[in-house]
Amino acid sequence: MDKKGYRLIVLGLLILGMVLPVWANGESESKDDQIIIGGIMYDLSNKFHVYIEEGMRQFEAEHDDVTMYITDGKGDPNLQINQVETLITRGADAIVMVPVEPATLRQVIDKCEEADIELVIANLLPNEEDIDRIGAYVGSESIAAGLMQAEWVAEALGGEGEVAILIGDMGLEVARMRTQGNKDVFDRYPGITIVSELEGKWDRAKALAIAENWLTADINNKIDAIVCNNDEMAIGAYFASEQVGRDDLIIAGIDATPVALEYLGEGLDVTVFQSGNGQGYSSAEIAYKLAKGISVERMNWIPFELVTPDKKSEYLAKWQ
Repeated sequence: MDKKGYRLIVLGLLILGMVLPVWANGESESKDDQIIIGGIMYDLSNKFHVYIEEGMRQFEAEHDDVTMYITDGKGDPNLQINQVETLITRGADAIVMVPVEPATLRQVIDKCEEADIELVIANLLPNEEDIDRIGAYVGSESIAAGLMQAEWVAEALGGEGEVAILIGDMGLEVARMRTQGNKDVFDRYPGITIVSELEGKWDRAKALAIAENWLTADINNKIDAIVCNNDEMAIGAYFASEQVGRDDLIIAGIDATPVALEYLGEGLDVTVFQSGNGQGYSSAEIAYKLAKGISVERMNWIPFELVTPDKKSEYLAKWQ
């Protein structure tokens, strides 16, 4: 090859290098004024976490300078750690994460600190020793939902009856504190007894099987209410009550998801609204502010609201 041909090849490579994105060193292509926010969900097969994602997407749609990459953690903490690493290589300015478990959050915090990326935790409260190392937390105070739910049930029972509790996952703060809220209320009523409490793992099918066992063994109809840490388990309990003909059973849920609201007054007696959309939107907004160097509150609470059948249409409208 003559010198002229060699120079043309070199020139071509230089021009190509100017227009192609740089991936070799882990950098994303030029972001200009875009703020890149990564979102790592707990498990998008769980309807409530889909609403968190939708809230984040709403924020993205309202801001032309935001690009959002959202991943599904599929209930796997190790997968979430890998997703954090991927988002770092994609040039994220901030990450919003709904962690599967607080125990592995330390590794995520370390990685974000090393990469100088802001980290916002949503929905699942981190361990106390990790709070000061994150940019912010967005969620709803778990015990408040359990208190609100149990107060309504206690009044509906007239202060007397036998109650069973379906717990989400006792390894998680949200399940422990919702259950603790239930117990704090029922302890104030001498006529109310908690006869059983089992983990339904937030799952409708698991809850149906547990409740069916409770009710078929309960030949004297001693269980008067089933109080559930979330709506999906409450729907499972309702299906079980239908199968055994217990239309007198009080069933309470938490989250007021659109699916659950369809059953409100039709087997589900009460639920407590937790705005997944609100948590997602606020998390994205706070991540955006942190990425732009704007100060935010460390703890950000989205309040719960009691939802009874007379408020069904009002709360369905919130999801539209």
